[in-house]
Amino acid sequence: MTQNIGRASDAVTADGKATRRDWIGLAVLAIPCLLYSMDLTVLYLAVPEIVADLKPSAAELLWIVDIYGFMVAGALVTMGTLGDRIGRRKVLMYGAAAFGLTSLLAAYSTSSEMLIVARALQGLAAASLAPSTLSLIRNMFLDGRERAFAIGVWVAAFSAGAAVGPVFGGIILANYSWGAVFLINVPLMAMLLVVAPIVLPEFKDENAGQLDIASAALSVAAVLCVIYGIKHMAEVGWDPIAAAVMLIGVVLGYVFFRREEQHPDPLIDVRLFKTPAFSAALATNMLGLFMMLGAFFFITQYLQLVLRMNPLEAGLWMAPSGIVFALGALAAPYLVRRFRPAHVIACGLLLASVGFALLTQIAGLDKPWLLFAGMMIFCTGMSPMGAITTDIVMSAAPPERAGAASAISETSFELGGATGIAVLGSLFTFVYGRTMDAAHLPSVVAAESVPIARGTLSGAIEVAKTLPNAEASALLDTARGAFVYAFEVASAVSASFAVLAAIFALYFLRNAKAVRVEH
Repeated sequence: MTQNIGRASDAVTADGKATRRDWIGLAVLAIPCLLYSMDLTVLYLAVPEIVADLKPSAAELLWIVDIYGFMVAGALVTMGTLGDRIGRRKVLMYGAAAFGLTSLLAAYSTSSEMLIVARALQGLAAASLAPSTLSLIRNMFLDGRERAFAIGVWVAAFSAGAAVGPVFGGIILANYSWGAVFLINVPLMAMLLVVAPIVLPEFKDENAGQLDIASAALSVAAVLCVIYGIKHMAEVGWDPIAAAVMLIGVVLGYVFFRREEQHPDPLIDVRLFKTPAFSAALATNMLGLFMMLGAFFFITQYLQLVLRMNPLEAGLWMAPSGIVFALGALAAPYLVRRFRPAHVIACGLLLASVGFALLTQIAGLDKPWLLFAGMMIFCTGMSPMGAITTDIVMSAAPPERAGAASAISETSFELGGATGIAVLGSLFTFVYGRTMDAAHLPSVVAAESVPIARGTLSGAIEVAKTLPNAEASALLDTARGAFVYAFEVASAVSASFAVLAAIFALYFLRNAKAVRVEH
């Protein structure tokens, strides 16, 4: 049984509707959602400056970008369960304080290793924010129509952050160093700490038992081992050590699920996965995030490193995509009134495949219009999916399992996006490196600089600064050509995945129902 602590008489109105304070609370809950996506998109824009300053290897750069998502994915279930036990608002506030402190650590990092550690700790803090927001929404909005709209706002907040993040980040990077992008989080988290106790209720499960530390450790270890194995082998090829680590992760995952089946008070109720709509919605969501965040990782670098835009210009080109996602999330409850959820999702994914296909045709272009068209098309197609699949997951789970359902739903968001960056990013790095290996670099490139130029385009740009003009131009042309080719290969893979995901959704979600808006 979920207990409302602190203002039980004020939780809902007499007719079951949310109060004015609940709607203000929804706006407060949007803050951490906004910051998460802002933090991710701003980091994309800061990648070139981070590379120039900290000089990470290709593998370190991928870890800087995706360790945050991996740690969030690994710790979400644990943090969601912790919120059920000690209070969701309390966990939200602890997480906000930790997120602000780790943002300061990231902002003042002086090495790649320090930044990776800071991002990992920041991910753990973010994991305490994410499940608290959705589970609070589930308890604050009891009316089905209001809850469907609130979930749409929740998803739209992530998209709005993606829209304003590049613009805001571009302005910051145009005037300050890359570390300043992390300082955005500090004042907003401080504001959350002040306002949350005033407008947010406290909910916790009064019948919850003690937190199972062993299960928590298993869930985090399983995710990190599997992802490490994928990343490492995609970069260097077959490696028995990396394969063994990945196998260990799979075994740990199996042990985790077996433990949850037998534990009297598990972190997650694995019976939820036996509901077809629940599992299919999670899988569809993961595939969508896999493609989308992988694509954005390349697009931001393409705009800056190939088309030579400054961060603000790149941010302005990226901003409309976030607006499209926000509008799609808000429109999702109304779309499922007219069409079946499976049809909306499948048609959207097929449209997204057209957008990804356009991204395979950008070679030789010096203007971003085709890139922009492809990006807007795939964003339009995928924009309603997050809200619809989240609604399906929450509807498929019985009310007493809503906390576990929200944590699992958010884990699919994080794991899908982080895996997309890892797998597509590793594929991209592999194709870029092999293309550069086959190319003839200028003979004046120093032997110790060759691996740098062949590792990343940013590295090639730094090496070119040490060469005479003619040789520098030749190196940059070769490196940019390799980058574009790798981008096109990754986009072709995404287009194929989008078609497969559409077929998957059409079949496995054919009987799924989302909460519909009633008039």
